[in-house]
Amino acid sequence: MRYFISFTYRGTDFHGSQTQPNGNTVQAEMEAAFATILRQPVPLTFAGRTDAGVHADKMVAHFDIDKAVPANFAARLNNLLPNSIAIIDLQHVQDDAHARFDAIERTYHYRITTRKDPFIYINHTRVAPGLDFDAMNKAARFLIGKQDFASFCRVHTDVKTTICDVKQAQWIQESETEYTFVITADRFLRNMVRAVVGTLFEIGKGKMTEARLADIIAAHDRCKAGHSAPAEGLSLVEIIYPKNTYLCEN
Repeated sequence: MRYFISFTYRGTDFHGSQTQPNGNTVQAEMEAAFATILRQPVPLTFAGRTDAGVHADKMVAHFDIDKAVPANFAARLNNLLPNSIAIIDLQHVQDDAHARFDAIERTYHYRITTRKDPFIYINHTRVAPGLDFDAMNKAARFLIGKQDFASFCRVHTDVKTTICDVKQAQWIQESETEYTFVITADRFLRNMVRAVVGTLFEIGKGKMTEARLADIIAAHDRCKAGHSAPAEGLSLVEIIYPKNTYLCEN
């Protein structure tokens, strides 16, 4: 039986989402909790990878077991997991459903604040006041559509294509001092959102023109784009799957 499990985590406490040999990860913590409850190793396949310090308001992973999970499985996981990870829900899905490859849409938020506040920095990046958000939003329109985003992709990755279909890209003012960059696409490349945000920061500071973003996209060269924005402001917030992915259970 295959299940999708949705969960949230604070990336500050981890060296990324997926297992690696040189640091603790979200996957390592979750698979340890699974093994404790189910008394067998249960590999998790994540919908995507987040780097060290990047958060998830909602991440999805799939796993297979030979029988139905216990009724209180999510609650037992939450009791075992550290406070920086929380299970949202658990859903029975089609046997061939894939958390990564079947996703049709993903949304990230990059949150910033212009106010000095030690309690907000855990999921916001502090920036100096004065960014031109009108210019940044005009530039962000060049991101919309299906095109090659190699200029915003980490080099030396093993992706087969750098084509992404961006459906939404805009800055939204949340309060007098807080702003959120919302970007939705069918897929994202490694470091893509942080590279985009870092480039938009350059435009907001007046160091690049709005139209320069179109030239950067067309260049297919990571060196043409701005520096990556810090990790702490970035969160994966939503992943959408086809409706027939999920099995209705009475």
